[in-house]
Amino acid sequence: MTAVGPFGLNVRDQALEADVQTGLAAVEAGLLDATKSDVPFITEAAQHLVRAGGKRFRPLLVMLAAQFGDPHAPGVVPSAVVVELTHLATLYHDDVMDEAEVRRGVESANARWGNSVAVLTGDFLFARASHILADLGPEAVRIQAEAFERLVTGQILETAGPRDGRDPVEHYLDVIAGKTGSLIAVSGRFGAMMSGADERTVDTLTQYGERLGVAFQLADDVLDIASDSHESGKTPGTDLREGIPTLPVLHLRARAAASGLAGDVELVELLDGDLTDDARHAEALRRLRAHPALEQARRDTVRYAEEARAALAPLPECYAKAALEELCDLVVHRAG
Repeated sequence: MTAVGPFGLNVRDQALEADVQTGLAAVEAGLLDATKSDVPFITEAAQHLVRAGGKRFRPLLVMLAAQFGDPHAPGVVPSAVVVELTHLATLYHDDVMDEAEVRRGVESANARWGNSVAVLTGDFLFARASHILADLGPEAVRIQAEAFERLVTGQILETAGPRDGRDPVEHYLDVIAGKTGSLIAVSGRFGAMMSGADERTVDTLTQYGERLGVAFQLADDVLDIASDSHESGKTPGTDLREGIPTLPVLHLRARAAASGLAGDVELVELLDGDLTDDARHAEALRRLRAHPALEQARRDTVRYAEEARAALAPLPECYAKAALEELCDLVVHRAG
């Protein structure tokens, strides 16, 4: 079998492999078509991240979820284009907020053209996604609107921080359920719904996507600290440098507050200092990579991936279900 999708997923069945590969190729063509404009500069900016590649994790999930109905139903590929366009749009905006210089191994849009162009390009992609959605019916529009509201709410909650007395780890898990879990849940939901699967199957794949989405983001948190730029496609420690509280850092802070150990307290003080200084940033990364808080975050990643796997229990045994189960393993492997 040829590996397909992110991380080299093996689908173990030639017919399923063919369906998924054909679907993903159609999504790729759809993305290029949706990002064309009569203004050449807008096309260049809008296709910047499309052409940089990416895992296409969300379209893959749409294709696999569609196997529980008619995978060739007309709404399947357009719905996958919608979720990927929405995801890409958020990346343009995220890079502005994070002042990121690299995305998917290439110069970020904001670094290349400035923040205004990056934000407006993200808006352009949202508009194009909405245009496609309009042809998928009012239910699809409602689902996407609810997911987008959750996504934006998660981003705002991240910016605002936890309210007084709220456990920062619980707050953060709520944030990423909105920021990441919501759109991956929609990927499972759209794939099943557009293929004509029954309501129970649609609900099952929605719940699976939500949990897998959280695991996916937690794996990214671990990668931000543990990987080099070749592995992750972006500058290591970007979230760290910007003071964005990811799970390993939150676990470190909790441990330092509970134990008062000098090494933990010193590392927290280092993180609270000026991490725009390259030497301090490198030292913080080095120490975090060796700290138990990173392993604790890995265990949380595994837990959510196992919850995603458990959510698949009502589905019939088939190659598509096996592929969805393998995705759980591959997400965890990223954080290994």
